[in-house]
Amino acid sequence: MNILIANDHGAVDLKKRIELWLSQKGHTVRNLGVDSEERVDYPDIARMAVQEFKQGGFDFGILLCGTGIGISIAANRQPGIRCALVHDSFTALMAKEHNNANFIALGGRVQYRERPEDLLEVFMNARFQGGRHEERVEKIDKL
Repeated sequence: MNILIANDHGAVDLKKRIELWLSQKGHTVRNLGVDSEERVDYPDIARMAVQEFKQGGFDFGILLCGTGIGISIAANRQPGIRCALVHDSFTALMAKEHNNANFIALGGRVQYRERPEDLLEVFMNARFQGGRHEERVEKIDKL
């Protein structure tokens, strides 16, 4: 897969961990994030990542900030983006199967019960179910 990843200062370590894990699994990773804990604003990171994503060629994107909340809100303000903030395997699965998310968000300061890599694995292996969910996704995209 070709995956875009971007982070602010609140998720530097998590970004590096995920980027290494994805690369070791043979995926191509485009890193638009920062490697320093010097303050940057997550809305700027989200906008930059979405603009790059919309140019095409990516299977999905990963956005990271301290909690995943702010960066997912910023991404979802942009047309055509469905960024899901996930907390466990179930929400990662539903993000793809029911909502056809094209971005997934995680928090660098969140204590997950499951490894973030496991959540990504679930998301990456899930497939959009379409059907009644297709109509709902279309309604989201028209908002």
